[in-house]
Amino acid sequence: MIKQTAKTICAAALIAMSAGAGHASDKEISFKIVSTSGDADSPWGKSITLWAELMSEKSNGRITGQTFFQGELGGQQEVYDQMLRGNVDMLLEVPQTSYDERIGVMNLPYLVSTWEEAHEAFSEGGWLEKIVNPLLAEGGVKWFGAYPEGFGGIATSGSYATNYGAAKDLNMKVRSQTFFPVPQTINAMGFQAVPIDWNEVYTSIQTGVVSGDSGNVIFWDYQYFGDVLDYFVDSRQRFSFAGLMMSNDVWQSLDAEDQAIVSEAANEVVAKQFEEARAEDQKWIKEAQANGMKYIVPTEEEINSWAKVVRETVWVEAEGIIGKEIMDQVRANVPEIE
Repeated sequence: MIKQTAKTICAAALIAMSAGAGHASDKEISFKIVSTSGDADSPWGKSITLWAELMSEKSNGRITGQTFFQGELGGQQEVYDQMLRGNVDMLLEVPQTSYDERIGVMNLPYLVSTWEEAHEAFSEGGWLEKIVNPLLAEGGVKWFGAYPEGFGGIATSGSYATNYGAAKDLNMKVRSQTFFPVPQTINAMGFQAVPIDWNEVYTSIQTGVVSGDSGNVIFWDYQYFGDVLDYFVDSRQRFSFAGLMMSNDVWQSLDAEDQAIVSEAANEVVAKQFEEARAEDQKWIKEAQANGMKYIVPTEEEINSWAKVVRETVWVEAEGIIGKEIMDQVRANVPEIE
């Protein structure tokens, strides 16, 4: 009798476990997905649209995304804040350093110099990803992966510089992104950095507050400011990237099945961007040149001299903010400048 009862209980438990394993979530979810840079037709806009489409496809329409573009819900810092508060669910954006300046390690100048080095650092399992993933998680961010664009330059009107001395002589103000250590980098290159949020850049160039933009790949400077800018210098001081991320609180509220759907969709977007970003950048370089923007490539000697002086100043400053332990990991993975 006891043996029979035990068998019955075990059988019932196995049936219940089997039923639970096959149970699919039936909760309908709609995420707010934001890209503050670029309209719906930009690469960023298309990528968050793809993220929403993939989640819908993988959930048979149960998980959907409301997509918001270029300033519709605010600027970079504002929307990042809203994500951490749970008012926005997902972002394609550069991680802001206002909550933890150690995240600025991703924006260190002259961190990588080739696409191959960038892949080793920024891809899933890369040495840089291993550093920042725990930091982002501490700050309430679920990080799905870096979204690479290419090497950022300096886009200006009227004149340009390809080395520290020339930049210093020009005494030129250029816009920089607002987060550490981007303004510090532009200053170290010999320009005067003016931190300005993305949505105010065009007006700032048009009215002469600044003479150009810095840190972006040529797509942004040509497509959005091409009528007020003349030159793009391939100074390569920053590997330009964003990241697919979401509120960790929202992530933790999802069941395992929905987490898998969200993560798989995000990973597909990231993988696609890693495959296509280099060719996309080259496409816009050619298009910008064909339409009158001068594309200037400094010599290797000029790039190395720029990189050396910038590392000597910004990297030393960064150690006091980011910490010696992280900077030691950076130096162990980054080639020295000859």
